[in-house]
Amino acid sequence: MEYKAKLRYLRMSPRKVRRVADLVRGMGVEKALETLYFVPKAASHALMQTIKSAASNAISSEGSAKIKAEDLYIKEIQIDGGPTWKRILPAPMGRAYRVRKRTSHVKVKLDILPERKAAHEKTKVKAKAGEK
Repeated sequence: MEYKAKLRYLRMSPRKVRRVADLVRGMGVEKALETLYFVPKAASHALMQTIKSAASNAISSEGSAKIKAEDLYIKEIQIDGGPTWKRILPAPMGRAYRVRKRTSHVKVKLDILPERKAAHEKTKVKAKAGEK
């Protein structure tokens, strides 16, 4: 099952955020958070928040006894452009330059690691059998 989180209207250009997102795409959640902690880019903080949010969404939907953050990996991380803020910068001789302040939308999808998926399915079946 996929677990999702979104960060919308991030005040950073999508091109800069994608550079950092490419570092952690496909990694396990714990390893990705550890990697982002040491990346000296501003986008790493926003990505860390979004990945943590997706992991806590997964844990809260399944229950902390059934799923752990170590069992999750980043299945998909998508950076899209958001609306661009248009501003004007005064220029010489009465002119004005257009300044485009770009924003981003970040979507993170997590899934259970394939090698741990079988064990997770067994606990799900046992839990359902115990409910009846």
